[in-house]
Amino acid sequence: MLREGLLVVVATCVALAAATSPPQSENIEELLKNVDARYSDNVFEDARLNVPDLIRKYRYPVEVHEVTTDDGYILQMHRIPHGRDAHNVPNVKRPVVFLMHGMLSSSADLVIMGPGSALAYILAEEGYDVWMGNARGNYYSRRHIRLNPDAILSTAFWRFSWEEIGMIDLPNMIDYALKVSGQERLHYIGHSQGTTSFFVFGAMRPEYNAKIISMHALAPNAFMAHNRNPFLKVLSRYADNMESIASLVGFGEFLPKSEAFAWAGQALCRDEVIFQPICSNIMFLIGGWNEDQHNTTMIPAIMGHAPAGASVRQLVHYAQGINDKGFRRYDQGSRISNYRKYGSFRPPSFDLSKITTPVFLHYSDKDPMAHVEDVDRLFRELGRAIGKFRISLSSFNHLDFIYAIDAKTLLYDRVINLMKAMDIHGLAGIADVKGIEEMEGFEDHV
Repeated sequence: MLREGLLVVVATCVALAAATSPPQSENIEELLKNVDARYSDNVFEDARLNVPDLIRKYRYPVEVHEVTTDDGYILQMHRIPHGRDAHNVPNVKRPVVFLMHGMLSSSADLVIMGPGSALAYILAEEGYDVWMGNARGNYYSRRHIRLNPDAILSTAFWRFSWEEIGMIDLPNMIDYALKVSGQERLHYIGHSQGTTSFFVFGAMRPEYNAKIISMHALAPNAFMAHNRNPFLKVLSRYADNMESIASLVGFGEFLPKSEAFAWAGQALCRDEVIFQPICSNIMFLIGGWNEDQHNTTMIPAIMGHAPAGASVRQLVHYAQGINDKGFRRYDQGSRISNYRKYGSFRPPSFDLSKITTPVFLHYSDKDPMAHVEDVDRLFRELGRAIGKFRISLSSFNHLDFIYAIDAKTLLYDRVINLMKAMDIHGLAGIADVKGIEEMEGFEDHV
C-alpha cells in the first residue's frame, strides 16, 4: 500500500506540473548556455522540434498528411517515403509499413532515438515506405471538424477510447496510406496500445484483414488480467467512477504534451544533474526495471515529446480490462446504457478469432503491462497467430520496445527479416528466417 500510495502522489505531482505554467523560455535558454556542448546539442534540440522538423534535421525525406475520420477527427500522419543512405531513390514504389504508437505517445516515439536506433529510420533504410499514425487526441491529432478539445465544462471531444481508435482511426489512416502509396496491402507494427487498437480493428472490421500482409505486436496488450503496472492497478480500483467524476469537472484529457515536461527533462533529467536518477525511476515504474538498456542521455529528448496526451476513457478502458480480466468493448457504466449501445447488459467481448491477418507477437518476461500469461491467452484466441517471440534479454521492459539501446539487434532486425520473408514468399518463407527456431507455436498455426 505504501508503494502504491507513493505512485499516486508521483502521478499527481506530474499531472499538476503539466497543468502549471512552465518557466519562461528565456530561462531555458539561459540554462542551456551552461550545459556541456557534448551533451546538449542534439538532445535538447530534438526535444523542441516537432516530428516533421526532427526528421528533416537528420536529412530524411518527410511528408505530412491529414485524414478526417468518419466521425470528424482530423488525424495527422507522418511519412518517410524512402531512406537517406540506402534505398534513397525518390518516387519508387516500395512496400508499405504502418507504425502505430502506444498510449500517451505519438509518432515521435518512432524517430526520437535517432538514425540507426529508431524503428522508422531503420525501416526506411531497409527499403520500406514508412507511415506513422497518430491516434485521435494526441498532440498531432487534437482537432475535430466541430468539437473543441479545450471546451470548458464539455468533454464531447474526449468521449473515445482505444476502441474508436481501432474501429475508426486505423481504417481511415490505412486506407489513406494505401491510396497515396498505390499499394493494395501493407505491414503493420504496433507498440502497446498500438497493438490493442489493431486487435479491435481486426475483430470489428474483419474485411480489413485482407489489406494487412503481417502484423507485428510489440509488447502486445489485449488481456490485462495479470497486469503488474502499479499505476494502472491503482486506477483500476476507481474505474467505475473515474470518467464520470472527470466529466463533472469538464476534464476529459489526460497528460497532454506540455512545456512543463520539456523543461523538466532539460533542467532536471539531463546528464550530470542529481535529479536524473529520479527521472529514470519514474520511467522504470511505468515500464519495468532495466538499467542496462536505459539511455539516460536521451531522457530530455523523450520528455520533449511524451506524454503526448490521451483521453481519460482510454485509461478507464484498460482499467476495466484489469478488473474484468477479459478483452471487451467499453463498459458504458450501467446495464441500461450497455443494452442501448450493444443490445446486452454486459459489453461484448472482441472476437479475436475474426483476425485472420498473420500475427507475430513479440514479448518479454519482465514487461509489467504485457504479462506472459496474458500474451499466451491472446495467442490462443487469435484467428491466425503465427508465432510468439520472447525477447532474449530477460530484463527487457515495456518501454524498451521503443527506447532500448539494443532494440535493433534484440527486436527490430528479426521483425524486418520476418517482413521481408513475407514479402517474398509469404508464410512459406518464414521457416527460413534466422532465429525462427526461437519462435513458439509456428508449426501449429501456419
